[in-house]
Amino acid sequence: MDKRLLGAAILLCLVGVLQAFATEEKEDVFKTMACSAFLLYDNVAYMADMTFELPCRCKPKEVSSVVWYFQKNMGRHETTVLTDFAGTVVVDSGHIQLGSNILKRFSIRMFSLIVFRAQVMDSGHYMCGSKKGDFFYGYDVDIQPTNRIRVAFVDRGQPVQDDFTGKHFSLFTTFWDWTTCDRCGVPGEQRRIGLCYVQSAQLNPRYRTAVPNVTSCGSRAVPSHFRRPVRLRRPEVAIRSCLTPCPKKEAPKEEAQAIANVISKLGEKSWQPRVPVQFHNQYTGSDLVIACPGARPEHAVGWDKDSVQLYRSRYLIGVNKTMRVFIDHGNHLHIRRIQVSDRGTYFCWQEGKMVAGLRVSVTYRLQRGRKLNDPETIYAVKVIGMSYTIISIMFIVIHVCRCCYRALR
Repeated sequence: MDKRLLGAAILLCLVGVLQAFATEEKEDVFKTMACSAFLLYDNVAYMADMTFELPCRCKPKEVSSVVWYFQKNMGRHETTVLTDFAGTVVVDSGHIQLGSNILKRFSIRMFSLIVFRAQVMDSGHYMCGSKKGDFFYGYDVDIQPTNRIRVAFVDRGQPVQDDFTGKHFSLFTTFWDWTTCDRCGVPGEQRRIGLCYVQSAQLNPRYRTAVPNVTSCGSRAVPSHFRRPVRLRRPEVAIRSCLTPCPKKEAPKEEAQAIANVISKLGEKSWQPRVPVQFHNQYTGSDLVIACPGARPEHAVGWDKDSVQLYRSRYLIGVNKTMRVFIDHGNHLHIRRIQVSDRGTYFCWQEGKMVAGLRVSVTYRLQRGRKLNDPETIYAVKVIGMSYTIISIMFIVIHVCRCCYRALR
């Protein structure tokens, strides 16, 4: 018994030492980087609809929580406070709506600011600081739009944008790595996102960049007389085809396989989809937008309708201006003015694996007869009655005036 207690005591001591070591290591993250006396801004760039995280890289030791501030342009007095002054704001990213205000699209976790589905209007300065308004660390965030994005299909021989070199600055595209193939076992596609960057010796020195004299095109470090020609260059995305084999699945055990075969032969095995499938009913003539669960714009996402692959080479937004079914740059599948022929099961691939499906059924919108006690009917009767009364009064007044005019002649 004594040996057991001694062993438990030693184990608890080790756990305490490890926890203390972990806490000390966590605190050392802020000790290793001292806050600068003059606030500088780190430049970061993202594509619209992406989710990004900004860590507060330095703070005084005595500060236990930070406050995040947003300022559109440096020098303005309009500053938005993005916190509850406790540094504990957490939101459910699944409930984020496209185009909603930034105050509804952010979260604070462990001193870091997370902005969900960023929009172009979210570009600006983000600072972490204290409740008193002292700033510790700053970011210059550039959200580049997707509505002006340039698409290059590599398989068709379409080139990416050439670099531009001017007298005082040069423009170029910095590409991310190719995504993984969005499907496996069948032909798929890969994407490569490219963001616009500018190189110049006249950038504002208050903005820090990973490469000297290089910053994103929408950065506030770019001089004002450069911004108009810089805005003419667009972000771009390159797309190419790919083919990747699916990973081998573990074969079921012999006993389980034998039982499954018996049940299958008896005809008692119910239909089971390959992935979780939701059922949705949609009326004809309406619009439908389908999102892949857990997917982000930077992920490799593919869409199938039943057994037909919806490739971006045909269904990417902008390929054909008149198409009803298309995929946007945020990996959402859009169906406009839905028709009966659009019913079926839409499968979503993510990072080379089929993850979910949506079975869409389409029904005609029934024409409902109006009743006398309906609010719309009552409103229509009131409007018609009032109009008839006004016309009748005008008719009587006109005739009275004519009679009086004839009598006085």
